[in-house]
Amino acid sequence: MAHVAAALGLGPEQIERALTAASLAPSVHNTQPWRFRVRRDRIELHPDPSRKLTASDPEDRELRLSCGAALFNLRLALQSTGVRPLVSLLPGLDAPGALAVVRRGGTIKIDDEHRALLNAVPRRRTNRNPFLESPVDPRQRHALVRAAELERSWLHVVTTPQERAQLKRFVQEAHQIQLGDEGVQAELAAFTGHRPGATDGVPPASAGVRPEMQDEWTFRDFQGPERQPGKDYESDPLVVVLCSFYDGPLGDLQAGQAMQRVLLTAATRGLSASFLSQPVEVRRVREDLRRALGGMLVPQTVLRLGYSTPVPATPRRPVSELLMESDEHAPASGVSHR
Repeated sequence: MAHVAAALGLGPEQIERALTAASLAPSVHNTQPWRFRVRRDRIELHPDPSRKLTASDPEDRELRLSCGAALFNLRLALQSTGVRPLVSLLPGLDAPGALAVVRRGGTIKIDDEHRALLNAVPRRRTNRNPFLESPVDPRQRHALVRAAELERSWLHVVTTPQERAQLKRFVQEAHQIQLGDEGVQAELAAFTGHRPGATDGVPPASAGVRPEMQDEWTFRDFQGPERQPGKDYESDPLVVVLCSFYDGPLGDLQAGQAMQRVLLTAATRGLSASFLSQPVEVRRVREDLRRALGGMLVPQTVLRLGYSTPVPATPRRPVSELLMESDEHAPASGVSHR
């Protein structure tokens, strides 16, 4: 079993806590598709090829989105130790195969806003249950939009009846396409339902209630319990589309950090969130959604937000399973970061 090493001037216990925080990021079906290599001068974030969803996410877009969310958590955790994280995205030859490298860029004192976001990391949970009918007021919406902007992304708030109807059609269309895809359905089945001892996936307690015909929005069936009378999904949730400003791996990673900042900001304000990811997972529908947004923004995920009761945490893999072997004899990059 791998052991956490010291890095960035921090001891093994501090690094383990930071990686634990990183591992609490959201991912499709809670696959947790990230790995970390810890060296004295850096922490590398790598994708985990064994956790790719080749049918649901053939281009690895959502894998990179999830890894970006883990990176944001890691940044917060390092700030809490006094380390200013210096992040290089897609570092190439500096760290072959890595999505990001985090080095020490000096010292920092974490401010109240970032501390609140860090405190929300273990509380943030995808809530697939019905929400209350209470609307999300404009101040909360503004805070969520600001959170995306701070991470170089854009949060499009769906407001008009026409936009809502169009997005509902996109969700429904993509959902029907995926229902007919045996590979997508097999991946969903592999990570849902009763899986005793599993450290990943979506257990029944976190699955939400089973979808029914009267639902306003089309939800995935995560094999949750049958709903009780009067426990229908809300009719008018806040729905937003998180977008990057350009397509490709770099945009995915930036959007992943923005997504996590939005989700944590929501958690600090008592809001719950879940995903309506189907339209971004089906390429043809994603392109239709992009055109509906004006053609410039790249839709990365769709979020449903509102007020609800707390839900239990999903299982997580231990940090020891996320570590890659550290080759401290690898040549230095020769790049100086001051």
